[in-house]
Amino acid sequence: MSRIVKVRGGSGDVIEPKVGTRPQDNLYLAVNSEWIKNAKIPSDRSRTSSFDGIDVNVEKKMMKDFAAFADGKKDLPDVKDFDKAVDLYKIARDFDKRNSDGAAPIKADLSLLEGISNFSDYNLKAPDLAKNGFDLPFSFYVDADMKNTKVNVLQFGGPGTFLPDTTTYKTPAAKKLLDVLKKQSENLLKMAGVSEDQANKYVEDAIKFDAKIAKLVKSTEEWADYPATYNPMKIADFENKFDGFTISYFLKEAIGEEPERIIVTEPRYLEHINELINKDNVDEIKGWTLVNFINGVASDLSQDFREAAFPFSQALSGQPKLSSGEKQAYHIADGAFSEVVGVYYGKNYFGADAKKDVLDMIHRMLNVYEKRINENSWLSEATKKKAIVKLRALILKVGYPDKIEKIYDRLKVIPASEGGTLYSNERAFTVESIKYNIEQLHKEVDRTVWLMAGNEVNACYDPQRNDLTFPAAILQAPFYDLKQGRATNFGGIGTVIAHEVSHAFDNNGAKFDEFGNMKNWWTKDDYAEFKKRTQAEIDLFDGIQYGPVKLNGKQIVSENIADQGGLTAAVEAAKNEGDDLKKLFENFARVWANKQLTESIKTQVSVDVHAPGPERANVQSQCQDEFYKAFDVKPSDGMWLDPDKRVHIW
Repeated sequence: MSRIVKVRGGSGDVIEPKVGTRPQDNLYLAVNSEWIKNAKIPSDRSRTSSFDGIDVNVEKKMMKDFAAFADGKKDLPDVKDFDKAVDLYKIARDFDKRNSDGAAPIKADLSLLEGISNFSDYNLKAPDLAKNGFDLPFSFYVDADMKNTKVNVLQFGGPGTFLPDTTTYKTPAAKKLLDVLKKQSENLLKMAGVSEDQANKYVEDAIKFDAKIAKLVKSTEEWADYPATYNPMKIADFENKFDGFTISYFLKEAIGEEPERIIVTEPRYLEHINELINKDNVDEIKGWTLVNFINGVASDLSQDFREAAFPFSQALSGQPKLSSGEKQAYHIADGAFSEVVGVYYGKNYFGADAKKDVLDMIHRMLNVYEKRINENSWLSEATKKKAIVKLRALILKVGYPDKIEKIYDRLKVIPASEGGTLYSNERAFTVESIKYNIEQLHKEVDRTVWLMAGNEVNACYDPQRNDLTFPAAILQAPFYDLKQGRATNFGGIGTVIAHEVSHAFDNNGAKFDEFGNMKNWWTKDDYAEFKKRTQAEIDLFDGIQYGPVKLNGKQIVSENIADQGGLTAAVEAAKNEGDDLKKLFENFARVWANKQLTESIKTQVSVDVHAPGPERANVQSQCQDEFYKAFDVKPSDGMWLDPDKRVHIW
């Protein structure tokens, strides 16, 4: 395990356990050293943490239930479309069939992609490729208009890269990682029946094209500026950006029309589109499409294909072993029917008493937040009023949704007896999902849709709906337990609740109003002060050495603002109830307990907009004046941070 950062202003490792550490020197280690020392990372995972611990338990429960349903040992629940999830699970679990089929399920699609002959042919086939879910060197999808969130609009962006982030290509690890991907892709293509020379050529072309893409698409840091993705264009101006590729034909065939306007999420990519999509690059595009295809579908085939597709993922994460076939079968069913499975989990493992108590905590946190806004020392009255309007307009989604989205009615599972395979079912789901998404173009935005399933150990804020989602799975210890004291719950789920509320007022959320529309509701002076404080949050984390990598303060600023606001509000809520703040801070540190493989750290820090757990626990606590009082922290202690360095926003 790599050695990790020292707490600013003091000493003490954040990863290596040190039992007996004082909270005054390193809160994270004081709380978690015993856990770190004893924790074992599962062989089919790259880390373990408080979040992962819950996820593993959820996984075990759900795998047991799915096996019982599939074997007829348990009656199917009264949850709409759940029978389809079980049917897909049965198909995924049948490795005798998957192994005997080998590459047969993908032969037709592989031939289709190999059959692309030239640029004219690519122009002709691109719409069908898009409708069937094959990778193209651009993306189109329908989502809410940021400036009028009642309506949907067509959006355009670039593709993903082979490596985790554009910045990864500039690291010493890039060549090694690409070599692993190259070898893996060549092997998979040969297993699928492609000749060795042809497979090598496809992969060589793919790597060349990916390198070109990586120079133009946005980095994670750039994507972290969410409002910057809103670049509306008239469709005529958009189409004029394309030379050789017949974009008007593509839109008519793939989307069904040429809409009046389009939102360009990646302007730089669009400006260089003709350097990528042209007749000279068609072989590279074809190779790139095939490499994406074979790596994407291998896990739906035999065990041999699964194992052959593992090395690249292993190189990125350090995960020692591939997960079992039984576990994969559950995750395939869960992935395809996520909302359905989440409703089942919520109904069976989340009680009404817990929901009532969590809702009570949310309302308490909202009251605390309103009080803090009213007493804010740097906001004008005009901005305070607008902020409170937005706060009180928040829509709360707790546990699981009351209704299941219509897309699941349209998914049909074709059994093996009728010629269905895991791959054919997954492909059909993809086609139906794409069709469903495009159909939303002329429909009002459905604000009742949940962004997370009930069995997901997470929570979120959606700036375009101005809503908070707290799935049932996160509402358990150490985050929440009816049997825990309120102070402990405030340090866990209380900070999570207020964290998500704070996203409504982070560097991205602050640009959206109570209806989720991108609109400036700040006075000029207030926003200037907010930007100043945001920069202080960036500076606080920027450059921290975390094991083998350094943190990018700009990339993680929105989550850090939310952490800051969340912990501050939880502290005040606990103070209002006379709770023990030591217990609050201790549980705040406990929920960020983490043990992680070095390779996984590198990948996570390159793509994650969150700071690593140990830093979230320590640095945010260092900025809380009440932390110093609770533990009597002195300037000579490791956790001391000079008052003028502490960041206070919300």
